[in-house]
Amino acid sequence: MAGTMAPMRVHIATDHAGFELKEYLVPRLAEAGYDVVDHGAAEYDALDDYPPMCIECGKAVVADPGSLGIVLGGSGNGEQIAANKVPGVRAILAWNESTAELGREHNDANVVSIGARQHEPARAFELVRTFLETPFSGGARHRRRIGLLAEYEAERG
Repeated sequence: MAGTMAPMRVHIATDHAGFELKEYLVPRLAEAGYDVVDHGAAEYDALDDYPPMCIECGKAVVADPGSLGIVLGGSGNGEQIAANKVPGVRAILAWNESTAELGREHNDANVVSIGARQHEPARAFELVRTFLETPFSGGARHRRRIGLLAEYEAERG
């Protein structure tokens, strides 16, 4: 179909602490028109660890221009740290609409981290939607700052 855009691809990952929230979010995101790619956990396992899933999610976002990512855990802190280990990921921890919005507008964040134990599922979905629907402002000072981060990453790499 000429003139139709493909749905935005959204990569998602979690450990056991965010598993229920992921299971809540995935169908709602699909219903909202997003192309959701689930990087695990595939089943609840109280002993699993978040880094492998979150790193895979981050790698997928970087390899898939135009996509965004969601990492979930108990607090969202460790998941954000894990995702940010992937060169090219700019993951933010969102705990309200303002942090979700500013992460996209000012930082061109490409991954959002949400603490499943910090928010009711419907509230977490609103934070995710705010993140996904907010465009990068493209402001010169924000591009400059993102460029400085990319330079540092390149020097280390």
